[in-house]
Amino acid sequence: MVDRGRDPARTGGVPPRGRNSGLADVARSEVSLRSFLLGLPGVDQVGAELRAAGLGARSIKAAAKLWAIDTAISMVDLTTLEGADTPGKVRALCGKARRPDPADPGVPPVAAICVYPDLVPFAKAALAGSPVKVASVATSFPSGRACLPVKLADVADAVAAGADEVDMVIDRGAFLAGHYGVVLEEVQAVKESCGPARLKVILETGELVTYDNVRRASWIAMVGGADFVKTSTGKVSPAATPPVALVMLEAVREFADVSGTAVGVKVAGGVRTTKDAIKYLVLVNEVAGEAWLEPDRFRIGASGLLNDLLMQRYKQRRGAYAGSQDFSVE
Repeated sequence: MVDRGRDPARTGGVPPRGRNSGLADVARSEVSLRSFLLGLPGVDQVGAELRAAGLGARSIKAAAKLWAIDTAISMVDLTTLEGADTPGKVRALCGKARRPDPADPGVPPVAAICVYPDLVPFAKAALAGSPVKVASVATSFPSGRACLPVKLADVADAVAAGADEVDMVIDRGAFLAGHYGVVLEEVQAVKESCGPARLKVILETGELVTYDNVRRASWIAMVGGADFVKTSTGKVSPAATPPVALVMLEAVREFADVSGTAVGVKVAGGVRTTKDAIKYLVLVNEVAGEAWLEPDRFRIGASGLLNDLLMQRYKQRRGAYAGSQDFSVE
């Protein structure tokens, strides 16, 4: 929740409304970028946490629950990012992405499969003819500790292999040291290297310490050309949390007001149950707005979540739970 007690017009905060108003100036120099970011209205930590908790406690009507489950399924980036990943595992995951429940053709496919760059060709082949996108992590995921040419080579490999989406990680060390221009320049360079692929910028919010930093990092990513801002790699704890998502959703709403461009949000790490997923859908609707309730504007990065969604869907349709053994294990 933004602290409205500070006047952004007097503190160098959010520029006036209108497509790209002031944003070119923000990106022009380290000085202007720093002035803009440090002038953003502060985040009320207590208020953000209370609001997120309050929205998360809301219940939805039984009639809407099946819609919410199907919507959440359609927003999943089904993810495997382990050192032991194999082409066979990726092919199996792609089969599940296309038909999450082989016994029920009414279940929508997921939004995307997310894998390491060297496994993109296998995912691309397995998903040919389906609407499921292939996302690849890049830029020395998950640490981001590499020089820019290495990061850009990582991106180029993923795109050349057919990735539809690239999930990059920002240099948290540079950000926390106050080198905001370095972070912005890397995002801009990666965006250019993505070509037609969409760019998701991972902030690794668990390492950013404060909600104010989450807000500033979100703005850097969006000014740099991000198509999505993403909470985390899933390799650091805490990962996604409702208050962090709330701050990021407020940022994308404000960016849309200023620039006319809608940027998506992806939460990743720690979203394991249908209840968790629905909490985030409520947050999206109440904070960013109904227009963000679709896969091009909101994603959930997960591995184990899909099975819980499928079990809850079975319960809604048939009145009894299916067993976890009735669905394949990712």
